[in-house]
This record gives sequence, C-alpha cells and structure tokens, in this order.
Amino acid sequence: MLPHSFYKVVHIVGIVLVMSALGGISMHALNGGTKQTNAGRRLVLGLHGLGVLLILVGGFGMLARLGFQHGAMFPGWLLVKLVVWATLAAVVVLPYRRPSLARPVYLALPVLGGLAAAMAIYKPG
Repeated sequence: MLPHSFYKVVHIVGIVLVMSALGGISMHALNGGTKQTNAGRRLVLGLHGLGVLLILVGGFGMLARLGFQHGAMFPGWLLVKLVVWATLAAVVVLPYRRPSLARPVYLALPVLGGLAAAMAIYKPG
C-alpha cells in the first residue's frame, strides 16, 4: 500500500486540476465565450475529469491509510467533503448552459475549496 503522503499529493493535484478547469471555463463563459468558441474545451474537460478522478483516488486512499473500514459510516465532515466535490464535478456544465451563472460559479470556487479544506483539517463532528 502506498503512503498517506502519496495520496495527499494525488488529492491536491486533482484539486488544482478541477479548480483551474472550472475557473477557465467560467472566465471564458463570463467573457461571452461559448462551447463552440472554446478551442481548448476538450483539453479543459479532460483535465477536469482527470482532476475529479485524482480527487477520489487520493481521498479514498487517504481514508484507507487513516484506518477507515469498508462499510463503516462516514463521519459528517467527510459527507460535507463528498458533497462539495460532487458539486464541483457536476458544475462544469453550468457556465455554458447558463452564462449568467458563470460569475457565481467562479466566485464559489474558493468558498467550496475552503469549506472542503476546513472539513479535512478540523474534522468537526
């Protein structure tokens, strides 16, 4: 089994990929861009998908190294993190489908990232 620090790095690289992809898509849509005018759309979507995968692999790898048992109930802090990352995985479609939401998506990125980080660091009940 790989060390906890390896999974932490994988998790953080995934976070960086997801945040940069969502930021890029949001800024493009905010400036009037569309799916059709985004020459790097496939690259950005691919990196977003890879980032989501790395977040999951790294996160669950860390949980295994922390001793979480298969089938055990997740604590509240972990459920919050799962909801945050599921939201960031799904929100990739919003800026182009609803350009009026590009700015709120962009502004929500540091808030959601900070919430997930706080849950991981403090692990409240």
